[in-house]
Amino acid sequence: MRRTPLHKRILAASTAALLALSLAGCSTSGGGNGGGAGGETHTFRVAFNQNESHPQAQAILELSDKREEATDGRYALELFPDGTLGAQEATIEQVQSGTIDFALVAGSLLEGFNPDFSVVNLPYVYESPEHQMEVLNDREVTGELYDSLLEDNIKVLTAYHGGVRNVYTDEPIETPDDLQGKKIRMIGSETNVRMMELMGGVGTPMAQDEVYTAIQSGVIDGGENNELIYSSLSHDEIAPYYSSTQHLMMPDYLIASPTVWDGLDEETRGIFEELLAESVDSELAAFDEAVQTAKADAEAAGATFVESDVDAFREAVLPLHEELVTTPVTQEIYDAIDAARG
Repeated sequence: MRRTPLHKRILAASTAALLALSLAGCSTSGGGNGGGAGGETHTFRVAFNQNESHPQAQAILELSDKREEATDGRYALELFPDGTLGAQEATIEQVQSGTIDFALVAGSLLEGFNPDFSVVNLPYVYESPEHQMEVLNDREVTGELYDSLLEDNIKVLTAYHGGVRNVYTDEPIETPDDLQGKKIRMIGSETNVRMMELMGGVGTPMAQDEVYTAIQSGVIDGGENNELIYSSLSHDEIAPYYSSTQHLMMPDYLIASPTVWDGLDEETRGIFEELLAESVDSELAAFDEAVQTAKADAEAAGATFVESDVDAFREAVLPLHEELVTTPVTQEIYDAIDAARG
């Protein structure tokens, strides 16, 4: 598989050492090998860039409680929300270097390690969140893809639903023509930038914490994200039209260092895998509830939700499927995703 230089990036030793020292008190036993000796609880650190009310955060907290109970208190998880351990790119590097144990990261970021990940980040490739979770957590479909990251010291533990992404600006977006010339913030991914180009806009990679000011000052015209981000970051204040383009269901992944995972005994790994599967279902249900709350909050803040011509946008981006599904691995995964519809 073709790979990019990103997998060679690691944290500077001094930075890693300082962060490791700052987090040393978070675990009552050292390392992931065995853990919980003498009745102690080994607490794994989990990096997350959203707040504790997010469905994925709630899934991790619930997972921790169940894991601690199932292992007689030997293992637990500690969530570090709100990006306190750094941006997602940085937390991937920290997982690789062993500075932290787990991280929740956007699926698009894994394209930097293996471009074949673009096949599971394509626009309109899933017909529903349930369809997305079914195929992404089926090792027969994605196992080879996920295992390709092991040589980069990344193990994909599970995929979580990350919402349905839509466009928001200061005016309704009903067709691709309405997006012409509009600069829309995207996650830094060639796939996403190309997608926005086909949708009619201009994809502009930018850090999430810069978006509010950038829209407010006119540097960009809008963003694209799910309803939770739109409401919780108050983007409804400066981009009051949320248009239902439904262009993307990008997964988020819980990743770990293979060293951490392999350090668990077989029984503990089995317990963890079972609980991870349960957490996928609970996160999906919680996400649906959170979307309804976020929409109500945004409307109360003055936002207008617009019905877009989804078929027009879907047709506009189909060339991207042909451009990116070019290897035996991506074709096999693409066909499996399609076969699982309905």
